[in-house]
Amino acid sequence: MNKEKLIYKFLAVSFLLCMACNVILQAKAYQSFKVSIYVRAYEVDKMKDMHWLDSTWTVISRQLDVDKVYLETHRDLLIVDDATLEQAKKFFHDRGIETAGGITYTINEANSFETFCYSNPEHRKMVQEIAEHTAKHFDEFILDDFFFTNCKSDGEIKAKGAQSWTDYRLKLMTEAGRDLVLKPAKKVNPHVKVIIKYPNWYDHFQGLGFNLEEGPQLFDGIWTGTETRDPSGNQHLQNYLSYNVIRYFDNLRPGHNGGGWVDSGGLSLGMDRYAEQLHLTMLTKTPEIILFAYNQLLGVKLSPKFLTPWQGMGTSFNYNEMTAPIRLKDGTSVEPTTMARIAGVVLKQTDKLIHKLGNPIGIESYKPFHAAGDDFLQNYLGMIGLPMDMHPAFPEDQQVVLLTAQAARDPEIVTKIKKQLQSGRDVVITSNLLKAISEKLAEISELRCTDLKAFVNDFGRYGRSGRDLLIPQVQYYTNDAWEMVSAGRPLTGGVSGYSILLRAPYATGNMYVLTIPDDMGNLYDFPAKALNEIRRVMSKDVGVYIEAPSKVGLFVYDNKTLVVENFNDEPVEVHIVTSDKVMKLESLEDEGVLTPLPAEPVQNRRPVTPKNSFRLLLLPHSYKAFLYK
Repeated sequence: MNKEKLIYKFLAVSFLLCMACNVILQAKAYQSFKVSIYVRAYEVDKMKDMHWLDSTWTVISRQLDVDKVYLETHRDLLIVDDATLEQAKKFFHDRGIETAGGITYTINEANSFETFCYSNPEHRKMVQEIAEHTAKHFDEFILDDFFFTNCKSDGEIKAKGAQSWTDYRLKLMTEAGRDLVLKPAKKVNPHVKVIIKYPNWYDHFQGLGFNLEEGPQLFDGIWTGTETRDPSGNQHLQNYLSYNVIRYFDNLRPGHNGGGWVDSGGLSLGMDRYAEQLHLTMLTKTPEIILFAYNQLLGVKLSPKFLTPWQGMGTSFNYNEMTAPIRLKDGTSVEPTTMARIAGVVLKQTDKLIHKLGNPIGIESYKPFHAAGDDFLQNYLGMIGLPMDMHPAFPEDQQVVLLTAQAARDPEIVTKIKKQLQSGRDVVITSNLLKAISEKLAEISELRCTDLKAFVNDFGRYGRSGRDLLIPQVQYYTNDAWEMVSAGRPLTGGVSGYSILLRAPYATGNMYVLTIPDDMGNLYDFPAKALNEIRRVMSKDVGVYIEAPSKVGLFVYDNKTLVVENFNDEPVEVHIVTSDKVMKLESLEDEGVLTPLPAEPVQNRRPVTPKNSFRLLLLPHSYKAFLYK
């Protein structure tokens, strides 16, 4: 064989080997999404020590399949040097792992999340230099959720002048994003994609400068914080928010929401709470999840304290599976040691389901930009089995639209409500929205929600709450509107009753008023039968609803699939209610099939839509998924 043929053969073999290597390197660890890890600047800086980097990555990668890492360049005035960033990038690329950059714009995170002061010339210069430094090393970087400002220095007070803090900060941070981050970064690297991560406290964004009206259009992409941790913590983040917030951000700029972001905060309540956050994030069909952070996946050790009392019952998230030895590709086994193992098992389990689900759908709720009122209410409603889908524009193609107090920000809201009702469709408003715009709503129905309150615990034929609930009194003219669900203390055999769900007909539609307790958490105390009636009224567009106690979530998709999830610490019985055309529910996890229960006799005067009901027993903190035909 002559020299030219040998060279040709060598090049051909080398090309094929390279192609094979690329296929191996690009092989997806998951079928339906990517799993990524965010690495804080503190840990990236340690990656100058190759022994530390290799040994820590071995611990994590043996327990969790990873597609991508985000290497942070700055946090708390620590800037990672060029050589360390490039060394870390090469390390991960050599192992087939994608890399991107990250920035946390904090001065001192430990000092009440101290941010930069964006009217301070020195701070502005530093913000720009950090963006340029990051763009030099990465074609993509994400801003961790501190690209807001809580600075109230003398300089900021002077710059604000007579403006409200909200108006001032919205303009300030929009300008800073454009002129201090995006433009400088793209000047250094025209190919760079800059993503802004929005955190979980979306209803309060405007007060700190997060601009949901302009930001999603300004940046190349957005990301969603889905950390719900302990729902009783100082942010009051209900479990359902891990799903709901992604759906809302998806609707801000469709196609530009890159994924969800979860940290280890929920582990304080046991392994199930952390697992639920991961699982709920992926039920949105988001393309990627970022696990925060490298140090937590490495340093939070598996412990019996993560074992919950209901483990061993056959629940969806199985602690024994999490702590079982891991079989490696070379045939050896290792013992799991950190929370990375929990993430690995949960995400692999969820991955088997996600590709079977269609696009999420729900009860559409209108939230105008920068609106306040009924803060985070949709997450509480999600926890009582109402699948939520929040939008920044009034939905015009739905049979039922939910309006909370936030809709009062829209000066044309009554016109939009009347149009909806005159087309033969329905609107559900909250008691707080009624209170905010009762004079305007008098064009539709003369209803009032004053400062008067009532204690209630008896919902009549719908059951009892078990505790006293403080609610606003919704008042109306008899026979112009009518109570569908009432409550008193007591109602049965008592002297006073108050509206929980009120119907006020207008044209060919209905305006319903849903009374929200002063403590939103008391929605969970509503009797199951009262919740069932609320679900029935609000679920026309979804085509399916549940009959169950509170703290049971329903997730519905446009390919006639659904997921029902129990957030309670005890088993619950759930009835899945469909049209009478649906004759079976097929499990998406095994070969199980549910068939309809025998029809119950009609016990009231109201016309009833024919329906079928399917009985399901759900274990604590467990879910079931079905296809209905």
